[in-house]
Amino acid sequence: EPIPIIHCDKCGATPVPESDLPVELPEVAHYEPSGTGESPLANITDWVNTTCPKCGGPGKRETNTMPQWAGSSWYYLAYAVKDPETKSYNLLDKDKIKYWEPVDIYVGGSEHATRHLIYARFWHKFLQDIGVVGNPEPFIELHNVGLILAEDGKKMSKRYGNVINPDEIVELYGADSLRLYEMFMGPFADEITWQTDSVIGVRRFLEKVWRLAGKITDLEAGPPSDNSLHQTIKKVTEDILNFRFNTAISTMMIQVNTWDKTGVVNLDDFKTLLKLLAPFAPHLADELWEQTGERESIHLAKWPEYDITKVGSDIITLAVQVDGKKRWTIQISPKAKEEEAAKQAQANPEIAKWLAGQAPKRVIYVAGRVINFLT
Repeated sequence: EPIPIIHCDKCGATPVPESDLPVELPEVAHYEPSGTGESPLANITDWVNTTCPKCGGPGKRETNTMPQWAGSSWYYLAYAVKDPETKSYNLLDKDKIKYWEPVDIYVGGSEHATRHLIYARFWHKFLQDIGVVGNPEPFIELHNVGLILAEDGKKMSKRYGNVINPDEIVELYGADSLRLYEMFMGPFADEITWQTDSVIGVRRFLEKVWRLAGKITDLEAGPPSDNSLHQTIKKVTEDILNFRFNTAISTMMIQVNTWDKTGVVNLDDFKTLLKLLAPFAPHLADELWEQTGERESIHLAKWPEYDITKVGSDIITLAVQVDGKKRWTIQISPKAKEEEAAKQAQANPEIAKWLAGQAPKRVIYVAGRVINFLT
């Protein structure tokens, strides 16, 4: 991406007029090194030599180009404003930007903190200054994903010859087993060493789920749901929202082991388990879902809900954020609607201090977890 600057001996570095943007790269068969340390563009004199937009005299285009960060720093907005027919981007379409931004969750490696993340925030701050976006931050929530090391404990690299080929794992254990193992290895943000032999553990769990389908009884004849299933629904739901995928899988394993020991499972309960399992093992869950008589994909089914009377406490701690930053917590019913949660949170002196007497422009509420006031 060319830097839109023209160098003039008389006027100095002069910005390219807005009407001439964007500056596009010249169409050439191939680029050759300049031999001077300059960009290969320096060799293309027909493109480099131009007119100074300020005085009309001779000028030369800047031959350095912006890194790929220049484009990727605002890709989250590009998705929102791209016209599917013309393939153009209209950053002045504030209705679309207002509808889609800010991004709910940003997931990336910790190394992004001084690379893509900081650049994206810098660009967003500039776009806010010129009135393109309305929120001070582009992302509400950040999750850093830990690095998966090779079996020798080193970073995977072709140089070390220790790269794990996912195609080989899929061929040996199946795609769902690979997907499940990656989430079961440990905490999402931790650096973890890959162990191919350990994939068999989650593979056996999936096989146990498959065999459990043969132990289904009719709803009327089967045992009623006990509290453990509702506790499983609650735990898996909360763990997914908090990126605790490994403990969500562990909770489902405990539930499956319980049913496996009793030798029988209620049809509705089994279908509930499949819904919980679907984000982790989508292929197996969808196949078993169809075997229960369902004709629409499990991935279109409603997420299961738990009975609050069967999971213990009827009061939870709700995180309260202002512009994406946690400022306080409140105690509230897990069934509280957005209006009730917002009213209680805004009545708190600590939150009122951060809102500075202003009504929030937008409220993002995740029941049972967090409420975020965007100013």
